[in-house]
Amino acid sequence: MIVIDVEASGVSPEKHSLVSVGAVDFANPDNRFYEECRIWDGAHVDTDALVVNGFTREQIADPRKKTDREVVIDFLAWIKNIQEKTIAGHNPAFDRDFLEAASHRYHISWPFAHRTIDLHSICYLDMIRRGVEIPTINGHSALNSDAVLGYVGIPAEPKPHNALTGAIVETEAFARLFYGKPYLEEFKKYPFPTQN
Repeated sequence: MIVIDVEASGVSPEKHSLVSVGAVDFANPDNRFYEECRIWDGAHVDTDALVVNGFTREQIADPRKKTDREVVIDFLAWIKNIQEKTIAGHNPAFDRDFLEAASHRYHISWPFAHRTIDLHSICYLDMIRRGVEIPTINGHSALNSDAVLGYVGIPAEPKPHNALTGAIVETEAFARLFYGKPYLEEFKKYPFPTQN
Protein backbone atom coordinates (compact mmCIF):
# COMPACT_ATOMS: atom_id res chain seq x y z
CA MET A 1 0.00 0.00 0.00
CA ILE A 2 1.29 3.45 -0.93
CA VAL A 3 -0.17 6.37 1.02
CA ILE A 4 -0.29 9.32 -1.35
CA ASP A 5 -1.21 12.95 -0.92
CA VAL A 6 -0.98 15.58 -3.64
CA GLU A 7 -1.41 19.32 -3.65
CA ALA A 8 -2.84 20.90 -6.77
CA SER A 9 -3.79 24.26 -8.28
CA GLY A 10 -7.49 23.33 -8.04
CA VAL A 11 -9.83 20.36 -7.92
CA SER A 12 -10.15 19.31 -11.58
CA PRO A 13 -7.37 16.99 -12.86
CA GLU A 14 -8.17 18.00 -16.45
CA LYS A 15 -7.79 21.76 -16.00
CA HIS A 16 -5.69 22.16 -12.84
CA SER A 17 -2.12 20.99 -12.20
CA LEU A 18 -0.17 19.09 -9.61
CA VAL A 19 2.03 21.34 -7.49
CA SER A 20 3.47 18.70 -5.14
CA VAL A 21 3.39 14.96 -4.48
CA GLY A 22 4.05 13.25 -1.16
CA ALA A 23 3.97 9.50 -0.52
CA VAL A 24 4.87 6.89 2.08
CA ASP A 25 5.49 3.18 1.50
CA PHE A 26 3.20 1.80 4.22
CA ALA A 27 5.17 -1.44 4.68
CA ASN A 28 8.48 0.47 4.89
CA PRO A 29 7.47 3.93 6.18
CA ASP A 30 11.01 5.31 6.16
CA ASN A 31 10.74 5.08 2.36
CA ARG A 32 9.16 8.43 1.52
CA PHE A 33 8.77 10.59 -1.57
CA TYR A 34 8.31 14.34 -1.87
CA GLU A 35 8.72 16.65 -4.83
CA GLU A 36 7.28 19.97 -5.95
CA CYS A 37 6.69 21.08 -9.51
CA ARG A 38 5.60 24.03 -11.56
CA ILE A 39 2.17 23.94 -13.16
CA TRP A 40 1.80 22.92 -16.79
CA ASP A 41 1.39 25.71 -19.35
CA GLY A 42 -2.26 26.72 -19.50
CA ALA A 43 -3.27 25.08 -16.22
CA HIS A 44 -5.96 26.93 -14.28
CA VAL A 45 -5.19 28.22 -10.80
CA ASP A 46 -7.85 28.42 -8.10
CA THR A 47 -6.99 30.96 -5.40
CA ASP A 48 -8.80 28.85 -2.79
CA ALA A 49 -6.51 25.90 -3.59
CA LEU A 50 -3.46 28.07 -2.96
CA VAL A 51 -4.88 29.05 0.43
CA VAL A 52 -5.15 25.33 1.29
CA ASN A 53 -1.65 24.35 0.12
CA GLY A 54 0.18 27.57 0.97
CA PHE A 55 1.90 28.00 -2.40
CA THR A 56 1.97 31.37 -4.16
CA ARG A 57 1.31 31.89 -7.86
CA GLU A 58 4.99 32.71 -8.25
CA GLN A 59 6.08 29.46 -6.57
CA ILE A 60 3.86 27.24 -8.71
CA ALA A 61 5.06 28.94 -11.91
CA ASP A 62 8.76 28.99 -10.96
CA PRO A 63 10.69 27.88 -14.07
CA ARG A 64 13.49 26.51 -11.83
CA LYS A 65 11.13 23.83 -10.47
CA LYS A 66 10.69 20.49 -12.17
CA THR A 67 7.77 20.09 -14.55
CA ASP A 68 4.77 18.02 -13.49
CA ARG A 69 5.94 15.48 -16.10
CA GLU A 70 9.34 15.15 -14.41
CA VAL A 71 7.76 14.74 -10.97
CA VAL A 72 5.41 12.02 -12.22
CA ILE A 73 8.35 10.19 -13.83
CA ASP A 74 10.32 10.48 -10.56
CA PHE A 75 7.34 9.23 -8.55
CA LEU A 76 6.81 6.24 -10.85
CA ALA A 77 10.52 5.41 -10.60
CA TRP A 78 10.26 5.60 -6.77
CA ILE A 79 7.39 3.07 -6.66
CA LYS A 80 9.18 0.43 -8.73
CA ASN A 81 10.69 -1.37 -5.73
CA ILE A 82 7.52 -1.25 -3.66
CA GLN A 83 5.83 -4.63 -3.72
CA GLU A 84 2.21 -3.71 -2.89
CA LYS A 85 1.19 -0.68 -4.91
CA THR A 86 -2.44 -0.09 -3.95
CA ILE A 87 -3.02 3.65 -3.58
CA ALA A 88 -4.32 4.77 -0.20
CA GLY A 89 -5.16 8.12 1.39
CA HIS A 90 -7.92 10.14 2.97
CA ASN A 91 -9.43 10.98 -0.43
CA PRO A 92 -7.30 8.78 -2.68
CA ALA A 93 -9.44 9.21 -5.80
CA PHE A 94 -8.43 12.89 -5.87
CA ASP A 95 -4.73 12.07 -5.58
CA ARG A 96 -4.87 9.14 -8.01
CA ASP A 97 -6.82 11.14 -10.59
CA PHE A 98 -4.30 14.02 -10.60
CA LEU A 99 -1.34 11.67 -10.99
CA GLU A 100 -3.13 9.64 -13.65
CA ALA A 101 -4.20 12.75 -15.59
CA ALA A 102 -0.61 14.01 -15.62
CA SER A 103 0.59 10.60 -16.79
CA HIS A 104 -1.92 10.56 -19.63
CA ARG A 105 -1.14 14.16 -20.59
CA TYR A 106 2.46 13.10 -21.30
CA HIS A 107 1.69 9.60 -22.62
CA ILE A 108 3.35 7.94 -19.61
CA SER A 109 2.19 4.41 -18.80
CA TRP A 110 -0.02 4.36 -15.69
CA PRO A 111 0.84 1.28 -13.57
CA PHE A 112 -1.84 1.47 -10.86
CA ALA A 113 -5.11 -0.40 -10.59
CA HIS A 114 -8.31 1.59 -10.19
CA ARG A 115 -9.15 0.40 -6.65
CA THR A 116 -7.95 2.46 -3.71
CA ILE A 117 -8.09 2.29 0.10
CA ASP A 118 -9.65 5.34 1.68
CA LEU A 119 -9.09 6.45 5.25
CA HIS A 120 -12.59 7.84 5.61
CA SER A 121 -14.22 4.45 5.07
CA ILE A 122 -11.77 2.63 7.36
CA CYS A 123 -12.46 5.14 10.15
CA TYR A 124 -16.23 5.01 9.52
CA LEU A 125 -16.14 1.21 9.91
CA ASP A 126 -14.06 1.44 13.09
CA MET A 127 -16.53 3.89 14.60
CA ILE A 128 -19.46 1.60 13.79
CA ARG A 129 -17.67 -1.41 15.31
CA ARG A 130 -16.90 0.56 18.47
CA GLY A 131 -20.39 2.01 18.78
CA VAL A 132 -19.19 5.60 18.26
CA GLU A 133 -21.67 7.99 16.66
CA ILE A 134 -20.59 9.14 13.20
CA PRO A 135 -20.39 12.95 13.14
CA THR A 136 -22.50 14.50 10.39
CA ILE A 137 -23.04 17.85 8.71
CA ASN A 138 -26.21 18.33 6.65
CA GLY A 139 -26.92 14.61 6.87
CA HIS A 140 -23.51 13.56 5.51
CA SER A 141 -20.39 12.20 7.20
CA ALA A 142 -18.24 14.94 8.73
CA LEU A 143 -15.19 12.68 9.03
CA ASN A 144 -12.74 15.02 7.33
CA SER A 145 -9.02 14.43 7.71
CA ASP A 146 -8.70 16.40 10.96
CA ALA A 147 -11.67 14.54 12.49
CA VAL A 148 -10.07 11.18 11.64
CA LEU A 149 -6.72 12.26 13.07
CA GLY A 150 -8.41 13.37 16.28
CA TYR A 151 -10.31 10.08 16.47
CA VAL A 152 -7.05 8.10 16.35
CA GLY A 153 -5.35 10.39 18.86
CA ILE A 154 -2.93 12.48 16.81
CA PRO A 155 -2.87 16.24 16.22
CA ALA A 156 -4.52 17.81 13.19
CA GLU A 157 -2.30 18.27 10.15
CA PRO A 158 -0.54 21.65 10.25
CA LYS A 159 -1.90 24.30 7.90
CA PRO A 160 -1.26 25.07 5.11
CA HIS A 161 -1.31 21.50 3.82
CA ASN A 162 1.89 19.84 2.69
CA ALA A 163 1.72 16.70 0.55
CA LEU A 164 4.36 14.75 2.46
CA THR A 165 2.99 15.77 5.86
CA GLY A 166 -0.45 14.65 4.66
CA ALA A 167 0.88 11.27 3.56
CA ILE A 168 2.70 10.81 6.88
CA VAL A 169 -0.30 11.61 9.10
CA GLU A 170 -2.54 9.43 6.93
CA THR A 171 -0.05 6.56 7.24
CA GLU A 172 -0.16 6.87 11.03
CA ALA A 173 -3.96 7.03 11.04
CA PHE A 174 -4.26 3.93 8.85
CA ALA A 175 -1.87 2.01 11.09
CA ARG A 176 -3.71 2.99 14.26
CA LEU A 177 -7.02 1.87 12.76
CA PHE A 178 -5.49 -1.39 11.46
CA TYR A 179 -3.38 -2.32 14.49
CA GLY A 180 -4.80 -0.28 17.39
CA LYS A 181 -1.46 1.25 18.37
CA PRO A 182 1.05 3.94 17.32
CA TYR A 183 3.15 3.12 14.24
CA LEU A 184 5.59 5.85 13.21
CA GLU A 185 8.29 7.02 15.59
CA GLU A 186 7.18 10.66 15.39
CA PHE A 187 3.73 9.75 16.76
CA LYS A 188 4.66 7.32 19.54
CA LYS A 189 4.21 10.08 22.15
CA TYR A 190 0.50 10.21 21.29
CA PRO A 191 -1.35 7.23 22.78
CA PHE A 192 -4.03 5.48 20.76
CA PRO A 193 -7.38 6.24 22.44
CA THR A 194 -8.93 3.06 23.84
CA GLN A 195 -12.37 4.65 23.94
CA ASN A 196 -13.67 7.70 22.10
